[in-house]
Amino acid sequence: MSPPERAPATGLETRLAAMIENFGPISIDAFMAHALYDPQAGYYTTRLPLGARGDFTTAPEISQIFGELVGLWIAQSWIDLGCPSPFHLIELGPGRGTLMADMLRVCQKVPGFIAALNLHMVETNPALRDAQRTALGSTAASWHLSLDDVPQGHSFLIANEFLDCLPVRQFVRGEQGWHEKLVGVDQTGRLTFGLGPVLPEAPACAGAEDGLGAVREQAPGLGALVETIAQRLRFASGRALIIDYGDPTGQAGDSFQALFRHQKTHPLDHVGEADLTAHVDFAALISLAIACGLKTSGPVSQREFLQSLGIEARRDALIRANPHCESDLTQSVERLIGEAHMGGLFHVVAFESPLNPAHGPPIGL
Repeated sequence: MSPPERAPATGLETRLAAMIENFGPISIDAFMAHALYDPQAGYYTTRLPLGARGDFTTAPEISQIFGELVGLWIAQSWIDLGCPSPFHLIELGPGRGTLMADMLRVCQKVPGFIAALNLHMVETNPALRDAQRTALGSTAASWHLSLDDVPQGHSFLIANEFLDCLPVRQFVRGEQGWHEKLVGVDQTGRLTFGLGPVLPEAPACAGAEDGLGAVREQAPGLGALVETIAQRLRFASGRALIIDYGDPTGQAGDSFQALFRHQKTHPLDHVGEADLTAHVDFAALISLAIACGLKTSGPVSQREFLQSLGIEARRDALIRANPHCESDLTQSVERLIGEAHMGGLFHVVAFESPLNPAHGPPIGL
């Protein structure tokens, strides 16, 4: 049986192939960086990736209840920390602004919250920035290219499906030792996977139990991001809430994947037109946070998190108010909390400033 026919090469693939022909194979993280962030043709710099016309749908786009419950978490965290004023509310990778709009609808009911709020959206895509402005309406906000650009101060940070797009390196255990997985060019000029030479020592992400063929992934940018968050939380109170998909047990595996028009595709096809992601290594994430002096809570599954915040009670209240929407509401909540859906695949962790007053773990965690 012949392999499925590959999609035609994009202009970005052709450019990358020429670069590889001249300078040699590149690592998976370098390929991801080009495919996602190339200024002229990168996926996140040139298109609107979300929704029915995009390539994937995030939790806020599935149901307003998700954003409302995250807003509840933020509001309660603000109260837990003594209602600091002023404070920064920061979202990394805010999509179309749906999550923040739903959050603020809840938070504005908390006395003093909006008056103390400085809202910051960290977004590089101009088209998504426009969508976020539309979603936020009259709410004042500032946009930034990097978290480093957000002013210091009491901060609450949200990152929903943000870490999964951090470029990763991949390592494969062979008979002679560990190899790095690379992207090269085949005889037809198309991008292809291959292995580099045996590494002088096992990568830091390798496990002692990893057998022949085991794949380990490491996100080089994760440490720098955690350090940036920690730098903010070391000097003022605050919390960070991170929601993403991944395996919290730290097992080996190849999670590098591509989505094109809501369908999985070969990661080296539709270069610049497909979304590339990899599972978040929650064990590494938490280890990095602790090493930076942060307190951590979780991980818990998205199902546990949303159930503890009352998602089913909120669903039932909306059904009573809108009986004709019962089927849609039931299905959307099942997508958010079902074990076979996002409820089991996604996990939630929180970071805390060491300066926070002692209130125990945040709600939901």
